[in-house]
Amino acid sequence: MAGSDPEKLIIKADKLVKLSLTRWSADWRSATSLYEQAALGFRLAKKYEKAKQAFEKASKGQEMLASPWDAAKHMESAAALAKELSNWREVADFYRRASELYNECGRSQPASDALAKGARVLEDAEPNEAVRLYIDACVFLEDDGKEQMTFDLYRAVMSLYIKLEKYTDAATFLLRWGLAADKCNATHSQYKAYLSAIIVYLYANEVNEAQKCYNDCCQIDAFLTSDQCRCSSKLLSAYTMGDVEEIKHVAQSSTISHLDHMVIRLARKLPTGDVSALKANATGEEELDEDDLT
Repeated sequence: MAGSDPEKLIIKADKLVKLSLTRWSADWRSATSLYEQAALGFRLAKKYEKAKQAFEKASKGQEMLASPWDAAKHMESAAALAKELSNWREVADFYRRASELYNECGRSQPASDALAKGARVLEDAEPNEAVRLYIDACVFLEDDGKEQMTFDLYRAVMSLYIKLEKYTDAATFLLRWGLAADKCNATHSQYKAYLSAIIVYLYANEVNEAQKCYNDCCQIDAFLTSDQCRCSSKLLSAYTMGDVEEIKHVAQSSTISHLDHMVIRLARKLPTGDVSALKANATGEEELDEDDLT
C-alpha cells in the first residue's frame, strides 16, 4: 500500500517540519507519527541504515513534543540498529543520548541502564569505551543514593580492566566498589572487594601496593574479624616468607573460592613473580634489627 511505503512516509514527514512561505510552523505531532511508522517499516524490511535514521528523527520529534521518555526509547532503537551495522561510535553516542533523555525525566535507573546496555554491546569491539559507559552508569545510581544497584556494574568494570590487563585500575575500582558496599551496609560484599583488590595487586606483582591496601583496609575494625581479612593476612605472610606452596594453598581456600570468577582465576595463578627475593629482603631486615644496638 502506497501510504505505508516508508520512503514516502519520510518524505511526507520531512515536509511537515520544513518551514516555508506557506508553512510557518512545524507539525511535529503528525511528522513524528510518520517517522515512527517509517522506522518500523524500514526495520521490518531490514533496511537498518534507513531505519536508524528514521528512529533518530522520531526521537527528535518526541523531544519537540516534550516527551523525553519516548525520545529516549527511540534513541535506544537507533542504537540497536547501529549495533547491527557495527557502527560502534554511534552505538555509544545513541545510548548516551538515551541516557541523557531518561535523566531529563528524573529517572536515574533507566538512565544508568541505557549506558550499561551500550557498554555490554561494546565490550568486545570497544572495551575502553565500554568501561567509560559502565563507570558513568555507576555515577547515575550513586548520585541517586542507589549504591546497592551498582554491584553488577562494578563487577563488569573490574572484569574488563582485568581483560585489558589494567590491573592497577581493576584494584582501584574494587576499592571503590568496597566504598559503595559500605554506604549500603553490604559488609560481606565490601570485604570481598577488599580481598579481591589485594589479590589483583599480587597478581600484578605489586606486593607493596597489596600490603598498603591491606593496611588501609585494616583501619576498618569490622574487617579485622572477617574471613577475608584472615585470608589476606595469610596470603601476604606467605609472600613475606617466600613460601610458594603456602601461597598456592591459600589461593585454593574457600574464602577465595567465593570471590568473582575473574579474581579466582588470578588467585589460582599466584605467585606470578619471584617471591624468593621477598624472603631475602625480609631476612635481611631481621638481621639489621638484631645488629641495631642504638
